[in-house]
Amino acid sequence: MIDFGGEHGARALAHLRQDPVIWLTTVSPSGAPLPMPVWFVFDGQESLLVYSINGTRVRNVGANPLVALSCPSDSEGTDVVVFSGEASFDPDAPPADQNAAYLEKYEQRIGGLEMTPASFAETYDTPIRIRLTRLRGQ
Repeated sequence: MIDFGGEHGARALAHLRQDPVIWLTTVSPSGAPLPMPVWFVFDGQESLLVYSINGTRVRNVGANPLVALSCPSDSEGTDVVVFSGEASFDPDAPPADQNAAYLEKYEQRIGGLEMTPASFAETYDTPIRIRLTRLRGQ
């Protein structure tokens, strides 16, 4: 479990609670790192949930569950927060349009994509749970 104590841990926790986007880096079967911005909800303890289109990200997680998550840093590059994690498909997660925390955080942005929550859930139909295993940064 991640230690959110201390100054760095507290800043990391604030990112997980407040940031709308985190950069998820998966690794392709050929070994290439592929960072992509994703929307996410943090469970408040040790994992976060993202919803993905069934494509590259899903293929990569299926081949290699080890991932990295990077939070946006400040303009000086001093608020660096990087998590290591282990990703898995979460068959118990509700679809995005039935996840109250996800809709509270992203419903307006979903509308900005000219989608409804239902059409978003149809497109981003693969829930991926990421268990946080390590915190790095400064």
